[in-house]
Amino acid sequence: MVIRRGPSRQVCTMRWDRRTDTVTLGQWFNGRIYERRCDLSPDGTHFLYFAMDGNWQGLSKGSWSAISQAPYLKALDFYPKGDCWNGGGLFLDNGRYWLNGHGDDRQARSESGLFRNDSDRPTGGRGGECLSVYYPRLLRDGWRHAEHLSAGITDQCDIFDKSLGNGWLLRKYAHTQVGGPPGKGCYWDEHELVHTQPDICLTQPDWEWADLDGSRLVWATAGRLWTGVLNDSDLVEPRQLFDFTPMTFERHRAPY
Repeated sequence: MVIRRGPSRQVCTMRWDRRTDTVTLGQWFNGRIYERRCDLSPDGTHFLYFAMDGNWQGLSKGSWSAISQAPYLKALDFYPKGDCWNGGGLFLDNGRYWLNGHGDDRQARSESGLFRNDSDRPTGGRGGECLSVYYPRLLRDGWRHAEHLSAGITDQCDIFDKSLGNGWLLRKYAHTQVGGPPGKGCYWDEHELVHTQPDICLTQPDWEWADLDGSRLVWATAGRLWTGVLNDSDLVEPRQLFDFTPMTFERHRAPY
């Protein structure tokens, strides 16, 4: 699943078939999808997300959590929220999900056939916004929390590592910052590639997202998706998988 944002009040969702590296458009949305509070079911069938359009008097109350049929946004399960605290959630398996809330979210629609389970709250979350979902999702998906750094309540960073094999680590610096660098929100990530023997550190200041896909490294930067190969000392053979920058808003109905 790919979430492509831009301009700032427009976003679209896409299915990324990693076997063929083909991308299929889901739907565009005028508003904000909080990507750090989203999740894809293990079988890739359902998408759980938190969105905001600011229509506070509408049916959605201006923000909502929903489960849709991936890669679309049309809600099967629909939880109007009314603010931007908490929201979103994680799949526990293909049939169950945990909703990130206070237990008082009223379900306005229930058509997915999935079961909401609030008793199995994932561990590792922090606060009442993005990190309450994002950190448990990282830990579930094989990242190791290595260190927490703090320069006060408005400037904190959590460091996560993931092994890439052959002595390489992918290191993620997950920032929580008020007044961050230009173009960054309150939550933003940066990445390094680290080899312990010998001691090598390849900083990647332009990578907005990176992870291990099977045995290959993949990353996103400047609206493009890339992959590359790590040899004994460097990242080589970078190859662009998809360029999302030419995309513009278009109306597209879900087929259900």
